[in-house]
Amino acid sequence: MNKNSIRIQGARVHNLKNIDLEIPRDKMVVMTGLSGSGKSSLAFDTIYAEGQRRYMESLSSYARMFLGQMDKPEVDYIEGLSPAISIDQKTTSRNPRSTVGTVTEIYDYLRLLFARIGVPHCPKCGKEISQQTVEQIVDRLVTYPERTKMIILAPIVRGRKGEFQKTFADLKRDGFVRVRVDGELRELEEDIKLEKNKKHNIEVVVDRVVVKEGMESRLADSLETALNMAEGIVYVEVVDDELLTFSTNFACIDCGISVGEINPRMFSFNNPYGACPECDGLGSKMEVDLSMVIPDHSLSINQGAIAAWCRAGSISNYYQQLLKGIAEKNNIDLDTPWQDLSDAEKNLILYGAPDQLIKFNYTNLFKEEKTHTAHYEGVVPNIARRYRETSSDMSREDLERYMSEVSCSVCKGKRLKPEVLAIKVAGKSIDQVTDMTIREAHAFFSSIDLTERQRLIGQQILKEIEARLAFLLNVGLDYLTLSRAAGTLSGGEAQRIRLATQIGSGLMGVLYILDEPSIGLHQRDNARLIASLENLRDLGNTLIIVEHDEDTMYAADFIVDIGPGAGANGGQIIAAGTLDEIKACPESITGQYLSGAKKIEVPAVRRKVAKDKWITIKGAAENNLKNIDVKIPLGVFTCITGVSGSGKSTLINEIFYKALYRELNKNTKVRPGKHKKIEGLEQIDKVIEIDQSPIGRTPRSNPATYTGMFDGIRELFAQTPDAKMRSYKAGRFSFNVKGGRCEACSGDGIIKIEMHFLSDVYVPCEVCKGKRYNRETLEVRYKGKNIADVLDMTVDEAIEFFANHPKIYRKAKVLQDVGLGYIKLGQSATTLSGGEAQRVKLAAELSKRSTGKTIYILDEPTTGLHIADIHKLLEVLNRLVAEGDSVLVIEHNLDVIKSADYIIDLGPEGGSGGGEVIAAGTPEQICQEPRSYTGQFLKKLL
Repeated sequence: MNKNSIRIQGARVHNLKNIDLEIPRDKMVVMTGLSGSGKSSLAFDTIYAEGQRRYMESLSSYARMFLGQMDKPEVDYIEGLSPAISIDQKTTSRNPRSTVGTVTEIYDYLRLLFARIGVPHCPKCGKEISQQTVEQIVDRLVTYPERTKMIILAPIVRGRKGEFQKTFADLKRDGFVRVRVDGELRELEEDIKLEKNKKHNIEVVVDRVVVKEGMESRLADSLETALNMAEGIVYVEVVDDELLTFSTNFACIDCGISVGEINPRMFSFNNPYGACPECDGLGSKMEVDLSMVIPDHSLSINQGAIAAWCRAGSISNYYQQLLKGIAEKNNIDLDTPWQDLSDAEKNLILYGAPDQLIKFNYTNLFKEEKTHTAHYEGVVPNIARRYRETSSDMSREDLERYMSEVSCSVCKGKRLKPEVLAIKVAGKSIDQVTDMTIREAHAFFSSIDLTERQRLIGQQILKEIEARLAFLLNVGLDYLTLSRAAGTLSGGEAQRIRLATQIGSGLMGVLYILDEPSIGLHQRDNARLIASLENLRDLGNTLIIVEHDEDTMYAADFIVDIGPGAGANGGQIIAAGTLDEIKACPESITGQYLSGAKKIEVPAVRRKVAKDKWITIKGAAENNLKNIDVKIPLGVFTCITGVSGSGKSTLINEIFYKALYRELNKNTKVRPGKHKKIEGLEQIDKVIEIDQSPIGRTPRSNPATYTGMFDGIRELFAQTPDAKMRSYKAGRFSFNVKGGRCEACSGDGIIKIEMHFLSDVYVPCEVCKGKRYNRETLEVRYKGKNIADVLDMTVDEAIEFFANHPKIYRKAKVLQDVGLGYIKLGQSATTLSGGEAQRVKLAAELSKRSTGKTIYILDEPTTGLHIADIHKLLEVLNRLVAEGDSVLVIEHNLDVIKSADYIIDLGPEGGSGGGEVIAAGTPEQICQEPRSYTGQFLKKLL
């Protein structure tokens, strides 16, 4: 057995054609090829699956009992495998509690650091809180020069009203002679009269001492007496000098706020000990939003101004009578437009009058007339109460239409209790540290100012935090903050975070399998990512990277090109070897693009923008955008570029798309990011966002149903003689309704087995063998094929099969045009990659008739695409522009950027260093801007 390589023999998973391959170990290996050629089948479904299965088999039979059986991939044998770790793009947590800090485990180290060396401060007055033992207080006091006079005082009353006659009597009985009342020394023998309604401070003089040798035990006894009398607080007045305050509690001497024992769980927003009780550690709450409750101020209440109390445009009977009752009592005219009502009237309607009882009649569901007397609670409290009390998901969803997520009013979005946020390290609280970007946090911890004791305790923790922050810097994520929600990360960002975590674990001899780690990364940051991958390799690991990026291929030790085509036409090893060997192979499409034999040409002419064809975003200020104005041209192919984190997605997805969608669809539920206004909207009638989210969350969703092709196929089957004879309608051929589907799996074709702490496993249905339909339905055939056979066809096969049916043919042809000829019509949505899902959506839109006034927004459509497929995609996008529509693409791929008519480049850096328009114009104009990183890389191609 060769210890220096991984040998694969007879791999037949999915479309792999019984291939044999030898891959060198401890090297960086790139697997490339057209989309759908079989790269992922070889890397993930064969090599990773077998590595994982063998690892499971090494566990005890007791552990395996909980893990279930893992299927052996279809491969004769693989030798030279190490334990395998897969770093893919589909594993971001959508949990609102998950943040960059928790995912990378940096937050766990921060909690430990703050618990061990944090200095508590009072959350009210901000003073430092320290806890001292009697010995420590004595040690401090004996440092004063000899003959220094001191008075030991016990503060028994602090800022309380009263005469305190009983207190003075008790003190006299206990043998005390003097007290200090409101700063004045008094004898207890005299009659002390105090004003009953004024606040007073009373301190008992416990002892008067002079600093000299051997006075330590007397001092300790006096301090203990004072501390017992004043609940752990003692004042020591150094005569003719200062007043010292000491405490044996973790409590603020002035405010009395005490801090319990400091431990790591206090800093967790997922634990009741630390989480803000108001928002349970989420940092935000759902609150009633007046702009959604009353969207149109020009309407009167009778016309339905209060949208939250209306059904189908008119106000419901119960609320109408209720409002009539309160209006009559307070002389409010319900036919006056909302905007013309006085503030007092609006407040009464919105927030109620708990002191006013009103009597009103209403008709109930049984058409009975009822009289009711009630307090008028108001629109806002009514919605909030119903939201709080309902147990129905449907009702909650309905009420959420009139609410929006706002920062928690108690913790101001910081998630933790005030006393926890008052614990500081080097002057910073834990929320201030997590709100820093990775770059700022790295700089902070690199030069942190600590005492000798703090440094000794925190040394190990700081080392771990700094190392993890350095890894995140190295993979180009310096612009993210540790408090950023994990659900808002892109696939590429999430994958690079997991990559940084793996580099941090410092394992050796592991087989890492990565799925396009360069996604969402600007050319400038690519070098840093590649350096991190090389570092992982140099530790003694084998890396198999499924990738289309040229820079990564140039850095690879070994390249495997799979093809020649996609789907059934792929699954073969076209070339395997070094970069030069791939370039020299005439059969390799990748090699032809790398060697320059084939390339995406720069357009000979760029489309010009008409003077009046612009949309302008004014004052964009969401996230890191610096209150910018951006002009977007219409009728051309526009690219939004810039380094990762420069604000591209915020500008286009959060502000531009949401504002357009809200305006064009009159949808008040959508909330665009912060901006002043958008001009020129009248020039478009439709906006379509084509992102990489799945086309469905369940295996039922597939390309045929999503593009609407399946309706035509079902109608076609219903027209066959067999179907007519059995009186089968089109619905019989649906796997979503009872009748024709297999009832054992409810038409899914597969059955989900929940694995508790592992991801769910799907197994084929034993009754229909994955065909989804019952036996009778499958007996109906068209051209010799039943409905299950049709769903099992690839798009390429369907084009031939349905050549005479324009409705089906047109939709299938568009799927082929966007480079998806290899996917099956009935392929489950859960098995499609982000790039494939995006192109299915694009095909669905392309098959509709163009209006010429549509704007298409695409977010990194080249994800998962080979250079040859990018070529096809560009043809499709140019086809849209040729029909008069506008295409707006957020992109890092230089082949797409150089083909654009117009570029808007944001930057110059990511995070707080970004958010400005660096340059705007044609690709040639962008190259002239020295501050533009995109321009620097584009120069080489033009």
